[in-house]
Amino acid sequence: MAFMKKYLLPILVLFLAYYYSTKEEFRPEMLQGKKVIVTGASKGIGREMAYHLSEMGAHLVLTARSEEGLQKVVSRCLELGAASAQYIAGTMEDMTFAEQFVLKAGKLMGGLDMLILNHITYTPMGFFHDDIHALRKAMEVNFISYVVMSVAALPMLKQNNGSIVVVSSMAGKMSHPLVAPYSASKFALDGFFSSIRKEYGVTKVNVSITLCVLGLINTETALKATSGVFSAQASPKEECALEIIKGAALRKDEVYYDSWSWTPILLANPGRKIMEFLSIKNFVFDKLVSS
Repeated sequence: MAFMKKYLLPILVLFLAYYYSTKEEFRPEMLQGKKVIVTGASKGIGREMAYHLSEMGAHLVLTARSEEGLQKVVSRCLELGAASAQYIAGTMEDMTFAEQFVLKAGKLMGGLDMLILNHITYTPMGFFHDDIHALRKAMEVNFISYVVMSVAALPMLKQNNGSIVVVSSMAGKMSHPLVAPYSASKFALDGFFSSIRKEYGVTKVNVSITLCVLGLINTETALKATSGVFSAQASPKEECALEIIKGAALRKDEVYYDSWSWTPILLANPGRKIMEFLSIKNFVFDKLVSS
């Protein structure tokens, strides 16, 4: 008890004060002229992010599987004021495409400031029995392709002190029934990119990583998957997309967006943050950083 009073409680108070303080306010001009990739951009949250970024004057390269959908989105982006807007269609089941897309997009824009990873593979809700194929596909598309694209983008992002934006889910912060493969892929995003964020801090890599933890959003895909199975209120995709962009521009570690106002307080998990802060002191990085 004495230890808690002397150390843990003051740390908790300081952490909460820091975590919930607003260091800087978002301004749309933060995105003006920025070179941005958005994946999963033919519909849903990705499409809405593309539209917001266009209104802010960003350069865009978009990707999704639907070439027809991308053509419509790019046309609308140019109408809304995008500095430039282009697309490359393809599937993130193909890791070669995922890597080459990033490199091609960088060449088209002459660099990269922000990589927004938003794509997923459709996973119907249901009890998990033995569908290893569905599990493997979810991990490859929802997680491994994110890593592949981040690795390809990192040299360009380093040059511009850029940002990686990882769109995840509450199912990647807490357990849900009926979505085991999807949830596994989203938990993997948190584990990997939160660890990489720590490594960037140690090695002085000035590339921010923003993990976006979303509740149910009123996209066609989400509503289709949850119809008749999940009754939570869906939040608007337009507002969700804007909150992601704001958090990314402000280089926040995490963004929470859900219809329930208590979600960020309960899921942000200050206990985990404190444990991470304390445990990092046990690592010796000198040999690894210098090698």
